Amino acid sequence: MQAIEQPRFETRDHREIYEYVERNGAVAPEELETALSIEPNRLREAIDRLKDDEYLEAEGSLLRIAIDTGAEATHTVDDLTFTIRPAKQSDLKGIVAVMREVAEENDYLVAETVVDLLDHEEVVFRHSDIESRIFFVATVDDEVVGWAHLDSPNYEKLSHTAELTMGVLEAYRGHGIGSQLMERGLKWAAENGFEKVYQSIPATNQDAVHFLEDHRWETEAIRQAHYKIDDQYVAEQMMGIMLN
Repeated sequence: MQAIEQPRFETRDHREIYEYVERNGAVAPEELETALSIEPNRLREAIDRLKDDEYLEAEGSLLRIAIDTGAEATHTVDDLTFTIRPAKQSDLKGIVAVMREVAEENDYLVAETVVDLLDHEEVVFRHSDIESRIFFVATVDDEVVGWAHLDSPNYEKLSHTAELTMGVLEAYRGHGIGSQLMERGLKWAAENGFEKVYQSIPATNQDAVHFLEDHRWETEAIRQAHYKIDDQYVAEQMMGIMLN
């Protein structure tokens, strides 16, 4: 069974608090007190219970949805030191900027859709009855230079699958950052009960295709003339990897 399960709340207070944090990302307890009609003592008790039940966790002085994404890891390759870690809400602007640059450079249409949604919702982690999404980031000197994003619809017949988008700024490629991001994302997916990860890219992006093939991904289908980029029809290459 998939490890990320839908929360089961004991009270209406618990549900309202969790859903507010889920909608708004990392929030201060004071914001909850202002936004929700819950008496302060009751609010504190509900927050403590949600933290005890591991539905919420602290991010500094803020509260966020609790999803176990592991610790950070630092690597040094060719004199470049970079860190792979779970994203924080404070990484939002950095993630959006990197995703836009990579998406525009490579006509990465799925990533464009994700970054538009992320920019609109302004929430890094999402876990609701509709979908769950997480981000891992690569940072150099605390600046985001790459990302891996996993998104899963919470529908029974698709709950074993997750869609991956990922990318690294051009100036930081060739140091294994993309490989580390991918392996971190796939490891998390496997540990949380997912059986398959997939993504779709324009078939013209053969650098991405070869990268995925080198990491055991297989082409599952090609949809001809699926995209129209600069008035040219481009095929969609659908690729996937089984995790067991």
